[in-house]
Amino acid sequence: MTDNILRWGIIGCGDVTEKKSGPAFRKTDGSALTAVMRRDAAKARDYAERHGVPVWYDDAHALIADPNVDVIYIATPPDVHEALAIAAMQAGKPVYVEKPMATTVAACERMLEASETTGTKLSIAHYRRAVPMFAQIKSWIDGGEIGDIRTVRISMLQADKPESLQDPRIRWRVTPESGGPGGHFYDLAPHQLDLMLHFFGNVRAFQGFGVNQAGSYPARDAVCGSMVFDSGVLFTGQWAFTVNDTHAEDVCEIQGTTGKLVFQFFGNRVEITRQGVKMAVNFEHPEHIQQPMIEQVTAYFKGTGVNPCSAADAIASMRIMEAFIQQA
Repeated sequence: MTDNILRWGIIGCGDVTEKKSGPAFRKTDGSALTAVMRRDAAKARDYAERHGVPVWYDDAHALIADPNVDVIYIATPPDVHEALAIAAMQAGKPVYVEKPMATTVAACERMLEASETTGTKLSIAHYRRAVPMFAQIKSWIDGGEIGDIRTVRISMLQADKPESLQDPRIRWRVTPESGGPGGHFYDLAPHQLDLMLHFFGNVRAFQGFGVNQAGSYPARDAVCGSMVFDSGVLFTGQWAFTVNDTHAEDVCEIQGTTGKLVFQFFGNRVEITRQGVKMAVNFEHPEHIQQPMIEQVTAYFKGTGVNPCSAADAIASMRIMEAFIQQA
């Protein structure tokens, strides 16, 4: 770190880094994007040129070894998160890693162990925690705006995407070896389940089932699960990725003793009903939706803030995900 500027390197400068995260590293105070890496050298060079990044690599370990890189952001498919994160931490470089943290709980635990053994910081990109809309929802819950919470329901329904196996940009999401056995569930549910834990605390018990109904790809395409939180809040969730496209759905409904909250995880509108009176609030998301989280992670890595999402936090939601996809 020079002149109190944290110099970032990105491993895996693919689609997610184009707008959601990449530009935020140079727009965050006290932060700079110094180097990027992608296995395809031409794409790595193109990304660097378009985003004004001075150095690019086609080898992850070369980026890790770069003395002008202080900290690492890993945005590759999940199957290599573990190896790359451990290599970076062994080199003494803190790591911010995309969700899901890895493809198994065991891999996540090894990453946490490496962080503890090396004394190197590790933070996980469950970035919706820091997005203003979800921060406001948590504030309403914590402030008792809908009373004591009783039940939570999630429904995520999407149309079949048989072309996923042919599209190199998203093939990893439905290939168990790359994205884990949960398919699109493993891509989307980390946001949702992490927020549930962020909102309601520890879980006492959980169980679920995952199946492949359509056979369009090897991973599970339908998942259901239930949980009970230590507070007694009951949760049910369903995820199905081969429904008719006219019935697509993204909804979370939180019922309290005096009202309810309804919102979409991938939308910007929240409906809050209190004593029978409904109010809708529309939020404007940040231009780079990860920027609020990246600002917090930067502060944590510089020693001026707390970890906004620890490895232990991510492992808690990963345990639930693994339980939910168990085959009957």
